[in-house]
Amino acid sequence: MTLDAVLARIDADLPQATGRLLELLRIPSISTDPAFKDHCQIAAHWLVADLQSLGVPAEKRETPGHPMVVGHVEGDGPHLLFYGHYDVQPVDPLELWDRDPFDPQIEDTAKGPVIRGRGSSDDKGQLMTFVEACRAWKAEHGTLPCRITFFFEGEEESGSPSLVPFMEENAAELKSDLALICDTGMFESRVPSIVTMLRGLLGEELTITAPDKDLHSGMYGGVAMNPIRVLSKVLASLHDDAGRITVPGFYDGVPELPDDIRSQWQGLAFDHGTFLGDVGLSAPAGETDRTPIEMIWSRPTCDVNGIWGGHTGDGFKTVLPSKAHAKVSFRLVGDQDPLKIRQSFRQMVRDALPPDCEVEFKDHGAGQASVTETTDPAFEAARTALSNEWGIPAAYVGCGGSIPIAGHFQDILGTTPMLVGFGKDDDQIHSPNEKYDMESFHKGIRSWARILDALT
Repeated sequence: MTLDAVLARIDADLPQATGRLLELLRIPSISTDPAFKDHCQIAAHWLVADLQSLGVPAEKRETPGHPMVVGHVEGDGPHLLFYGHYDVQPVDPLELWDRDPFDPQIEDTAKGPVIRGRGSSDDKGQLMTFVEACRAWKAEHGTLPCRITFFFEGEEESGSPSLVPFMEENAAELKSDLALICDTGMFESRVPSIVTMLRGLLGEELTITAPDKDLHSGMYGGVAMNPIRVLSKVLASLHDDAGRITVPGFYDGVPELPDDIRSQWQGLAFDHGTFLGDVGLSAPAGETDRTPIEMIWSRPTCDVNGIWGGHTGDGFKTVLPSKAHAKVSFRLVGDQDPLKIRQSFRQMVRDALPPDCEVEFKDHGAGQASVTETTDPAFEAARTALSNEWGIPAAYVGCGGSIPIAGHFQDILGTTPMLVGFGKDDDQIHSPNEKYDMESFHKGIRSWARILDALT
């Protein structure tokens, strides 16, 4: 069979595929640090050369930041676009790494062999699963199965400042039938998954000022308004006793979970006790009428991410501070409008201020949630392909985080995104000692070969 030959080729060539990934991982393509700008160029050039070795006409496309890598293969059938990013997170604190983060190695662990190194899971290892699947297909058949566009970014870890302008300027070239994204993981590290719900994100920073200078608390305490007291009251009022968020109009656009999706999620038997126990907690703290898995994947949130004011150093200082600060983030779902929520939140804070207080706001970005309909037959075909490879029924899942590129494909290109990834919960992405299981790499390559076969 056509697929069997490709899978056998993947198995036979796994050592060479692993060697190529290790070579890419040795390039310190840290996009957030200008000192590594040349290394990002080197990583982009490496990918161009690798795609060209497959016969893919690929090129490095410059942007105001780090370059994009774009390659096209013509063919019959659907037009598939594959997206990944070659930039990686910084490695500090370096002393917490067990080895040089850019000297990747295969390590044996109690759970099996892993690829240890920065970018192994996020996202170079994931990116290369698709490339290696295409390599094996091309080796067996001389051509790829359909029209494919490769689209690799070098700024994902630094906020993708060049991405939207590039997509808008090249929309006709990048528009496709389906956008495949490999930057996610498996449910509980074992169930192959297609992410269909991504939460949006709104970030706000506020500073409340009362007296025009710090004051002696013995002379002014009790009579002068303390901005930390005001801020604490504001933040405490953001949730009611049932865990619901009290910002006016906050739940506008929040959908109820479809019955078929709720049933599938219940079948996953999510163990919230273990999930919370792994971080030293025991009791879910969100909306009391929702299951824990709903809280993570399909419900909006409001969290205080930082709060400070007054004397926070060593020792004790009886100061009544002039200013108090906080950073608040909202994870959004469905059709929630982040800009309307920003306005409502700010007005809620202003309305809560007593005399002699004023507030300043600073925004930290705003993006809507992304929801993918699974009515396209391609989704069931891909889910079946994943199930066949892993021997476990694949699931449609949500994701508590935000992956803006998925929404950009929908909004800018009118292309449906399909998010399939093979990361595991203990991959330590963004942290010291990042790793990617050899099982994820090997079966990830095989999974993409099966998906390509199913979609064409």
